[in-house]
Amino acid sequence: MAKDRTLSQLFFERCQKNPNKNVIGWIDQNSLHFYSYEDYLAITEKIALGLRKLGLDQHQKLAILSQTNKEWHFMDIGGLCAQLVIVPVYPNLIASEIEYILNHSESACVVIENELQFQKILEIKSQIKNVKHIISLKPIDENLVAELGEEFTFISYQDLLLLGAEEKERSPKIFEAYVEEIKPDDLASIIYTSGTTGVPKGATITHKAFVAMLKNVANTLRSNINANDRTLTFLPLSHVLGRCDSMLNFVFGFECVYAESLDKVVDNLQIARPTIMIAVPRIFEKVYAKVLENIANESDLKQKVFAWALEASNKYFEKIDRDLSPSPVEILQKNLAYKLVFQKIYQRFGGKIRFLISGGAPLAPDIIKFLQNANLTILEGYGLTETIAPCTLNPVVKQIPGSIGLPLGDVQIQFADDGEIMIKTEALFGAYYKDEKSTAEAFKDGWFLTGDIGEITTEGYIKITDRKKDIIITSGGKNVAPQKIENQLKLEKHIANAMIVGDKRKFLIAVICLDREAFIPMQAELGLEPNFSHEDLHLLPQVVSLIEQEVAHVNAELPSYEKIKGIYIAPSDFTVENGHITPSLKLKKKVILKTYEKEIDALYHDLENKHHG
Repeated sequence: MAKDRTLSQLFFERCQKNPNKNVIGWIDQNSLHFYSYEDYLAITEKIALGLRKLGLDQHQKLAILSQTNKEWHFMDIGGLCAQLVIVPVYPNLIASEIEYILNHSESACVVIENELQFQKILEIKSQIKNVKHIISLKPIDENLVAELGEEFTFISYQDLLLLGAEEKERSPKIFEAYVEEIKPDDLASIIYTSGTTGVPKGATITHKAFVAMLKNVANTLRSNINANDRTLTFLPLSHVLGRCDSMLNFVFGFECVYAESLDKVVDNLQIARPTIMIAVPRIFEKVYAKVLENIANESDLKQKVFAWALEASNKYFEKIDRDLSPSPVEILQKNLAYKLVFQKIYQRFGGKIRFLISGGAPLAPDIIKFLQNANLTILEGYGLTETIAPCTLNPVVKQIPGSIGLPLGDVQIQFADDGEIMIKTEALFGAYYKDEKSTAEAFKDGWFLTGDIGEITTEGYIKITDRKKDIIITSGGKNVAPQKIENQLKLEKHIANAMIVGDKRKFLIAVICLDREAFIPMQAELGLEPNFSHEDLHLLPQVVSLIEQEVAHVNAELPSYEKIKGIYIAPSDFTVENGHITPSLKLKKKVILKTYEKEIDALYHDLENKHHG
């Protein structure tokens, strides 16, 4: 794959290489359907020509506001082939946040998924000065469309395809001309980072940088992935990792099936039966929690069998990890453990998975080791919006749980004096859009500063110890990496989320969010109504004592200065809607601290008095 390719050329060449092969799949009424490369090219061509016919011109911005689906991807690639710049927008953002991105990016056209997103556009229609066109993927009520007014052109996805088809009849060769005219240094996308502090920043990414990322992944995994593979795509395409997932077929030529929705991923796995899947830790955490919960409700005998199987399997993998050969008896026991216990977990993922890739946030080593027993190999990786998703990955031949693996392709890594990870690669954003100050602060001598603190292991694998700005320094001068403790807490059955507090304080406390589902079996015992809320739970003495036990369980593994001395149980979970987490599920620590400022201060006051008393 030559250096000077564009995404549009990669796509076009891949479609021509094997026109009759299946590529884009979707699930409808529990069955699997596919478009071939020929269909894929035809749809994309119609979209590109339709967009140009609408009056969208080279380098104009096309925003996409929708949940993940195949049409999102078609609009993405069609827009790129029409020489436009794609601006992904998270579908769970509120109207004012969408307004900021549309205005800041000067988007001329917005693709919306449905009436829910259309309502948000209606709310801000008088503030979005550059937007001239609205395209809807799903039908919208005519009365709602009428509310848009004269200054916008509204067109449905189906009508856009018809417009493109007419244009193709008129000028059969114009699409190829558009694709050929695009230059590697042309801007392909502005991806807004979901800011944990302040307003989002728009990372500008060229065609060349996207192609470099795909090339890095392809060069690293070429011997492990081929055209017979199949993925199930469900991550938000508004997030850089989901977007990378959706484009991997350009370099591997495999089948990419779009899940019906995030809620249906578990069911869809049984229908799509992928061989490879890219996911985020939350998916694996849920599977892990569910398995443990099921085991806890089994008979004594089944629990004993499970404990034996876990021990036999762990013993086998410990030897493998230390590059030792397990004995024939250990191999036999491991195989029996798999048949009796772990095979069911493997089947949950569709029964064909060869490996899973996890990114977006750290995954607890316990979960990686546990799923390894079910022959589920998880390759943990690392990347940021600015590095266009993956820049390091654990290799297929040897994973080290708790590490982010080795650099991919041309990625070079260095550590600053304070341990901050610095990166150089062709697969890098160019600048923050209209923000010279932040761009200058993001680089040092040509190296991109990631904001993550890390170290390198003796085997040359990289570990992340924390986000630079999240490091807690206690009043006693101890440096604490909160993420590790927060991840341990989230593994406890009744804890959905946690945030460690303790900067400039004598000791640490935790703000805990309850996992409402885990309390459903206890509803009667706790005297709750069937549709109870987090608020009904958070002050109940039995609930507080249960959470205290789970925190004590985590504390048992921590050094004294990292132990949690007090807890505040929040009356709701951290959600995107209440502004406590970003759309990519990172904690907005400043907002959470502000929300619970009084409660946190009161807790410290009580604990310090107790301490002195």
